[in-house]
Amino acid sequence: MTDLLQLTSDLVAMPSVSHDEELIVDWLVEQLGAVPSLTLDRVGHNLVARTTGSASTRVLLAGHTDTVPVNGNATPRIEGDTLWGLGCTDMKSGVAVMLELARTVTDPAVEVTYVFYAAEEVAAVHNGLAHLFRERPDLLEADVALLGEPTDATIEAGCQGTLRIEVALRGARSHTARPWMGRNAIHRLGRLLAAVEAFPERRPVIDGCEFREALQAVAVSGGVAGNVVPDLATVTLNHRFAPDHTSEQAEAVVRDLIAPFVDDEDRVELTDLSGAAPPALDHPVLQALIKRNDLPVRAKLGWTDVARFAAHGIPATNFGPGDATLAHTADERVDRAPIERCYEALVDLLTTGV
Repeated sequence: MTDLLQLTSDLVAMPSVSHDEELIVDWLVEQLGAVPSLTLDRVGHNLVARTTGSASTRVLLAGHTDTVPVNGNATPRIEGDTLWGLGCTDMKSGVAVMLELARTVTDPAVEVTYVFYAAEEVAAVHNGLAHLFRERPDLLEADVALLGEPTDATIEAGCQGTLRIEVALRGARSHTARPWMGRNAIHRLGRLLAAVEAFPERRPVIDGCEFREALQAVAVSGGVAGNVVPDLATVTLNHRFAPDHTSEQAEAVVRDLIAPFVDDEDRVELTDLSGAAPPALDHPVLQALIKRNDLPVRAKLGWTDVARFAAHGIPATNFGPGDATLAHTADERVDRAPIERCYEALVDLLTTGV
């Protein structure tokens, strides 16, 4: 078997910061173009490789090829069974697993689609998977999807939804020596922030997975000068919600919380919204993967592209090597063992089927 840690190192050595994925995609095309059992479609910097047999079940494996900007860790370094380097966890080790599966499992028991997509680490408008769903949804047709986000070789089921709401509270300016002549917008905001801090945390359990909701203030602005009562204060709130709430329900929860602190002249604007995804653990493919490999299962406390698949009616889960808490850090690293565990579990799934 190929040394998957070394293969991950080779991928790390190829620069692929978001919007600069051409080199790595060119190399993937070269590698997979030599596999006769695959058909290749390249859409911009997104590459889809598919088997075209007659099996009744199609499994889609997806991973993004881009990384966050370099943080003094562009050059990969292997010491023993650990690799350091930009993107090794998020998610070039997952891409290495996909690549090796595509090159070696040439007669799978299920049909397989491998999706290598661009621009996951930047604004959603650039996301390569979203572009494929818009431009070539036929390439993404599947019964179930596995996203190689770092989960340390466990199943992280579903994902939370996320929304951001900006609240702008008005006041009236006055001199700070005569504050009773004005209305302090920052003081108004303080009362709203106290309610946000007291937001009751929900911990719904869905398909045996405990999700933890949260509401956090993530940006605040306001103030005019050191001697002026401010007439405007703005806060951005980020709500992470469990998949038992629709996007509309989650938005209503936040709007209801802030409503007592908002007047007619104030502004409340939804600036970002991505829905949640249910665990989907009852799908036969996921059941087989979990049970035959005795994989631990937990909820995904964060948003991933699993939600894009769920929105298109494709059950999906997160399963990949690497520790997500190390992603995007200067000390990003990945160990050999979870890479090989993921590869072996997926080899079993693709060669044995359900």
